[in-house]
Amino acid sequence: MAADVDKTDTEERNKTSSRNGHRSPGSGGWKVPWTLFVVGAVPLLAFGIKYYQDARLLKRHEESVRTLGAEGLFLFSSLDTDHDLYLSPEEFKPIAEKLTGITPPADFEEEVIHDPNGETLTLEAKMQPLLLDSMTKSKDGFLGVSHSSLSGLRSWKSPAVPSSTFFASQFRVFLPPKNKVQVGDTWWVIPSELNIFTGYLPNNRYHPPTPKGKEVLIHSLLSLFHPRPFIKSRFAPQGAVACVRASNDFYYDIVFRIHAEFQLNEVPDFPFWFTPGQFTGNIILSKDASHVRKFHLYVPNDRSLNVDMEWLYGASESSNMEVDIGYLPQLELQSTGPSTPSIITDKEGNVIDSRDGSSEPIHFVFEDIHWTSEISRQEAARRLDVTFYPFKKVSYLPFSEAFERAEAENKLVHSILLWGALDDQSC
Repeated sequence: MAADVDKTDTEERNKTSSRNGHRSPGSGGWKVPWTLFVVGAVPLLAFGIKYYQDARLLKRHEESVRTLGAEGLFLFSSLDTDHDLYLSPEEFKPIAEKLTGITPPADFEEEVIHDPNGETLTLEAKMQPLLLDSMTKSKDGFLGVSHSSLSGLRSWKSPAVPSSTFFASQFRVFLPPKNKVQVGDTWWVIPSELNIFTGYLPNNRYHPPTPKGKEVLIHSLLSLFHPRPFIKSRFAPQGAVACVRASNDFYYDIVFRIHAEFQLNEVPDFPFWFTPGQFTGNIILSKDASHVRKFHLYVPNDRSLNVDMEWLYGASESSNMEVDIGYLPQLELQSTGPSTPSIITDKEGNVIDSRDGSSEPIHFVFEDIHWTSEISRQEAARRLDVTFYPFKKVSYLPFSEAFERAEAENKLVHSILLWGALDDQSC
């Protein structure tokens, strides 16, 4: 009787399996693997989730416009840095500081102890002073411009420090964070602290605040040009952004962009602000920052005007201000060669050669660097642009190119007429 029950159960299972598109093992029939269904369902599931999330975000955006209006949403968006239409405590912090007047203590980074026997890098500063004739209106006697107003500008004709030596380990500030190590990744080396609510920094200052954290190295570098660099510029864009341009097992090529300015005047003359359109450059360094192969920082000079200048006619913040622009042919820092150790030791740690300043320099031979992954310098610069100016996610094209692209993609042309540029202070 038991045998009859088992046989009946087996036949029933085979029938059920056949109805489901399967046959039992050993039955001689075909079988459709369930894994095909699962694998095929994964992309559909991912698409469904993405569609659902986009729909929810669009709905929240429409609700936000109805609740806040266009101007209110613009203010909200200036704080919503991750664009999820929610304000985290960190995003709300500028409002809290503005309303309470209390600024929480800054998080100081752990000080890096530099190995006195570590490698050092020598940088040379080069400069060609601003072409005064390139200034559009600020000539002596014109619009009341006095000679004293431009005294700091006229006297700045060469770098404050023509050459200086740094520890290679100091340049670790340019290393990417752990979640930004892929080629093309961008990150803030010095984050911007400006938004609609914080406004802008005051004009009536002569001396920069004490730099902290990663600002220290940037301040030291720009101090080779002039003794009073302000790492945090008064107006946006502010800060410094970097991008991994190339990488291999041992090295990074990091492209960076810095927005900073100089105060050229001293008391009793009123403040004079000298703001290059941008500082840019690149650094090739080992992933442990023990060796720097190359460093280059400069103000781009490929535009007819590349510096903004502003100066006060009084000591107070409400004093009248004059504004002009001009052309700076050269402001540049460049390494004289790769970083090198001051001493050479054998496997047992015994010194076999040293550089004490009185002897001939140690000669080194460096291997060529071959990148396993890289993007072009132009693409890296574009990604820095987009990080500073999110509106550049949209392609802005000359008229001829715009109409060709529109015809090819069967799209309309949206034309915007501007006086000056939207980026780099119209320089």
